[in-house]
Amino acid sequence: MRAFECRRCGNPLYFENTACVSCGAELGFSREERAIVPVDEQGRYVDAEGLVWWRCSNRELAACTWLTRFEGTLCFNCVLTRTRPNDHDPEGMRAFPGAESAKRRLIVELDALELPIVTRAEDPENGLAFDLLSSANEPVTTGHQNGIVTIDLAEGDSVHRERLRRDLDEPYRTLLGHFRHETGHYYESQLVQGDLIEAARDLFGDERADYQEALDRHYADGPPAGWTDRYISAYATMHPFEDFAETFAHVLHIADTIDTAQSFGLTSVDVGAFRSFRDLVTGVWIPLSVALNQINRSMGKDPLYPFVIAGPVLDKLEFVAALSPRFRAL
Repeated sequence: MRAFECRRCGNPLYFENTACVSCGAELGFSREERAIVPVDEQGRYVDAEGLVWWRCSNRELAACTWLTRFEGTLCFNCVLTRTRPNDHDPEGMRAFPGAESAKRRLIVELDALELPIVTRAEDPENGLAFDLLSSANEPVTTGHQNGIVTIDLAEGDSVHRERLRRDLDEPYRTLLGHFRHETGHYYESQLVQGDLIEAARDLFGDERADYQEALDRHYADGPPAGWTDRYISAYATMHPFEDFAETFAHVLHIADTIDTAQSFGLTSVDVGAFRSFRDLVTGVWIPLSVALNQINRSMGKDPLYPFVIAGPVLDKLEFVAALSPRFRAL
């Protein structure tokens, strides 16, 4: 996530800002410009080509500041939400803005990686959409199927999420991480085709293995001995589908954090100077994450990135990153 500044007064802005705290300018996010821009009292922005843009109609419901082409309509990000909580579900509606905020960060990163986002309107059978569901009244399973990413909004509650993290013996669990992981399933189905299928099987295993059997085995027996030598996480050991999705999520974790560090002057890395994503990980990410882990510990917190990246994992990260035009050119 890049650093932003107010176009009217130059004050630093953050991605979630709705107004500049220095000059009071009302703000909107332009996906086309990848920038936070000032809007007038009517929530209107006129771009350099004279096109008029309006704040998303979900501003109050989902705290959305994104711009849309026509007044009173949803922005691109909000259109991707196929299902949201019922208005009469107070718990779900309280959690909804936080989930939409995480999803907005995801969409910005997918755009930065130049990964195609095919909507349900463009492809009714396999286009990308999100069901953000409340488990206040019935169980919800976070997952992916045929382009539909389902997120349990309870994952936005820190107490609920931390309890599950401990119960499942996970080192890391975040709402944004769920979005990244489940979207990884979508991109595997869309991008790993043709000759790439066999290459993926060489790295991750045969995705045709029975998923339910793998699931039952994983929760009965746990990860295999020595798994840290070949996998990024224990959950990745369950099935090739999960190994790919976990690896995809980590590509996004790494790319976004490096971009943020660079934008705020924490590193002067030139991504173009590296020949591969693998080299970027070993040359920048590993030393950066070690430093960030120690900073967190200095504040009495757990490590920011509690993972060990073994050689075979680097190969998997390289494969997944190369699906992005941004890293394919390295």
